[in-house]
Amino acid sequence: MNRATTGAGSGAEIRSVVIISAGVSEPSSSALLADRLAGKTVEFLRERGVEARVARIELRALALDIAKSNVAGFVVDGLRPAVEQLAAADAVIAATPVYKAGISGLFKSFIDVLADDLFIAKPVAVTATAGSARHALIPDEQLRPLFAYLRALVIPTALFAAPEDWSAPALGGRIERAAIELAALVASGVGGTIAAETWSHHDHAFGSAARPRFGDTASAQDVDGAGVDEAGEAADGVGVIDFDSELMRLATGGNARGGGDRRDGNGESHSSGIG
Repeated sequence: MNRATTGAGSGAEIRSVVIISAGVSEPSSSALLADRLAGKTVEFLRERGVEARVARIELRALALDIAKSNVAGFVVDGLRPAVEQLAAADAVIAATPVYKAGISGLFKSFIDVLADDLFIAKPVAVTATAGSARHALIPDEQLRPLFAYLRALVIPTALFAAPEDWSAPALGGRIERAAIELAALVASGVGGTIAAETWSHHDHAFGSAARPRFGDTASAQDVDGAGVDEAGEAADGVGVIDFDSELMRLATGGNARGGGDRRDGNGESHSSGIG
């Protein structure tokens, strides 16, 4: 969890809300929807006595690095600041345009290069925009399952906006409801508590930027018998490493179990994901 403070001696934590924006136009309707949700979330957090700041990851500016990472099979240096932002985030707002009845390929390509443990128990809001109301179920049908696979805490209300929605009062009501849900999860610290207490039960890729976060009521938990501090490091200074990962098995001459590049009966190569 982000432990920045509002000022010297204030002791007040500043929570971090990070927007992943896959909009490519300027201005972007996807970014606008995410900004409205982020603004309301900060407002409701402040009402709960919690300060928060908003940061945005603009994927259009990272498109080349995203492509390089997908081809290389690892996160290139140009993407590392964005990955670190997400690792430190207390909440994430995913915002994508809809193309051809699907989420943006740019958005999916970015998610594909991230480690699977980066979103564990992290509060996430899913949003999408499109030129037609026919795509209204995309956030629930495509974004929600994606973040469920990543073990995030996706809020109940998904947001979608078509051109006719921007002037409708109903959109404002949905944004407010989603902001209340996201703010409640962030303020409660439940995501950090879950992540801290279950961290050792999950598989973690070697070199992943993900670290267990700690909620307001959570203390540092033992991971495989070793104390863990708030930076996600073991008490003896050694990071928590999964020595039974595919990479470690391959490094010691073993065979990967169901991971990495594999070929089907037609000789096609398939990747199980990039850590």
